[in-house]
Amino acid sequence: MAAICVFCASSRTLDQRWLDLATATGAEIARRGHTLVSGGGCVGMMGALVDGARSAGGRTIGVIPQALVDLEVADLASDELVVTDSMASRKVVMIEKSDAFLTLPGGLGTLDELFEVWTTATLALHRKPMVLVDTDGFYSPLVDWLRNVTTQNFLKPGGFNLLQYANTLPAALDLLESRLT
Repeated sequence: MAAICVFCASSRTLDQRWLDLATATGAEIARRGHTLVSGGGCVGMMGALVDGARSAGGRTIGVIPQALVDLEVADLASDELVVTDSMASRKVVMIEKSDAFLTLPGGLGTLDELFEVWTTATLALHRKPMVLVDTDGFYSPLVDWLRNVTTQNFLKPGGFNLLQYANTLPAALDLLESRLT
């Protein structure tokens, strides 16, 4: 099956509902027979994500920069843990190791990863599907802004349409899988 990279928050101060979403995401990716690629952390949503995948018998690949390993937040239980020299090289490795991308709610780091993958797709550097999980309208303001950016011709409609959206986890994974075939 596919290697699905999930971008999400690593904050330790999130509401339980976001951790539950991450746990369910990891478990569902594993149940569907996919490998989970993550940012290699063991805290916040990222930790819940990999725990969910492993609890459902899934394979996990973590990609983390040495600086975060030094902070003792690495997911040492990963089936494969790739340590990079920087955040920038981390993104390159995550893109190389993944067949598709799923973005859960998150902050600056999550958006940085999403925009890196999306930008490289608009440049035709890869053709891997990308789906944004818009749980409870989390990303609706961002999507509205991006729609306006497109209307103002800062982003071509074709580029805008490369990123797909879903309101629920099952719908997001179904959409991702339909684009993998």
